[in-house]
Amino acid sequence: MRVTERLSSTAVRNRQRRAGGRGRTDDESATDGPNCPGSLIVVSNRQPYRHEYAAASDTESASDGAEPPTGTDGGTRQSAAAGGRSITVDEPTGGLTAGLDPVVKRTDGTWIAWGDGEADFDVTDERNCVAVPPGEEAYTLRRLDLSEEAVDSYYYGFSNRVLWPLCHGFPDLIEDRSNDFEWYRTVNERFADAVADHATADSVIWLQDYHLALAPRMIRESVPAGATVAHFWHIPWPSPPTFRQCPAGGRVLEGLLGNDLLGFHLEQYADRFLECVDRFLPAAAVDHDRRTVRYDGGRTRVVATPMGVDAEAYDRDARSVDADRLAELLEEYDIAPDATLGLGLDRLDYTKGIPERLAAIERFFERNPGWRGEFTFLQKATPSRTDIETYQRHGDLVRSEAQRINRRFETADWRPIAYTEDYLSTDDICGLYRRADAMVVSPLVDGMNLVAQEYVAASVDGDDALVLSDRTGAHDRLGSHALTIDPTDTEEFAAQLEAALSMPGYERRRRMNTLRQRVFAGDLESWMATQFDWFRRLHGDPNRTDADSDTDSDSREPTPPV
Repeated sequence: MRVTERLSSTAVRNRQRRAGGRGRTDDESATDGPNCPGSLIVVSNRQPYRHEYAAASDTESASDGAEPPTGTDGGTRQSAAAGGRSITVDEPTGGLTAGLDPVVKRTDGTWIAWGDGEADFDVTDERNCVAVPPGEEAYTLRRLDLSEEAVDSYYYGFSNRVLWPLCHGFPDLIEDRSNDFEWYRTVNERFADAVADHATADSVIWLQDYHLALAPRMIRESVPAGATVAHFWHIPWPSPPTFRQCPAGGRVLEGLLGNDLLGFHLEQYADRFLECVDRFLPAAAVDHDRRTVRYDGGRTRVVATPMGVDAEAYDRDARSVDADRLAELLEEYDIAPDATLGLGLDRLDYTKGIPERLAAIERFFERNPGWRGEFTFLQKATPSRTDIETYQRHGDLVRSEAQRINRRFETADWRPIAYTEDYLSTDDICGLYRRADAMVVSPLVDGMNLVAQEYVAASVDGDDALVLSDRTGAHDRLGSHALTIDPTDTEEFAAQLEAALSMPGYERRRRMNTLRQRVFAGDLESWMATQFDWFRRLHGDPNRTDADSDTDSDSREPTPPV
């Protein structure tokens, strides 16, 4: 764990001076991996690095900040003291933030995000900027300081009480509280203002996810015309009848049409978006064949590019698993060393289908008494958005169901379900991925689900099985060789779990070999190369705001990355 000095405004200015105020120079940038055609500005709710005060009893403990983006929890490194207090730095260890971090390092990069760490603004300069990573000072992280009221209304309010349930098909859970949308708009304006502070005509501005739906149009109106504005929407997009229930739905569509490029994981999400624009924005001209929209003088391309994971990293980490640590972990959760192991790894979210999964496990033991004492299911759940009552009730339900099923089947030396909300390191998770005989990924709906791909990448022994919901984006890529389930069909679900555990070894290896080929072929680097290929096609294109241009190629099949 490295120790660095407190970062000052001098560190940021020195880094900027090397490249005319924008970041690393080209000759300082690494050449490996995908490269952005312009100066990259990433804009996201979640920040790639978070500064926290270390606990007095353990200066190397991890923080309990926002939930990690995928199955992995954040890593930490030690930073120097501020005002006599030691500061730790949470580093990205999985998902999009970990994938984009090295890319931004290679570019004249800036990352703009909400600063949610307790010590975040003790290490920034007068513009709320800090050079990151600690010790490398490779790019600028610009932090937004949001008040508690802003966070409650923007993040816990409109983002996660309206857009999240709406896009996942739970309109009955929408809570349209007064002032939430106004705060959402205000915070999006602050993000847009921060982008304008850093953008040039050469910038590629890449927004992430549903927290920033209004920002693209605000940004387009405030940055040089040569800048490219792009957005990736990581969650599903709802059908028009569901989207109709969105408060301020027209404003959301107008905001997203400020983008030059709008990306989704799946073609069905892209098509639903176009259908919503067609239905609810009469002034927009939608070309469904080319997946383009002309609106208010601009043109937006809509593309489908399924995201992958850093497959090589999960493969490498799984191969280096510490056998002694894995044995300790199994003992900690009272799992016999020779037990057949099932694994679930999720945020504690109502979209993830955990109660339905537990019901299927209960039915599995009813149908297969011979597996009692032999099979244990480890469910790791990460508490999420606990300030929202719906999430509190869901967590209570999951815990009570796990306890009930255990009381029904457990013996003196065995429990069917080992349930934990403990922090698990990346190494521990990779060890469990490799050890698990079957991984169960059973969301009721999920834009992609990276955990399924992480598990496949970490299944280096090749004799494991993936039980996968047909309602995940990952099913488009993996469904043919996973064991497909409808998460709401308890009987079928239990039967597929039985099939996963009793499948002959050669069949498990055949299926996993194909799954691994697909995960490695569509990994995170491949996905980002595809994004940057789209940026390259649009960046500096004089026709992108020409409503009459007929030069567009079909958005369904982007040019292979170069």
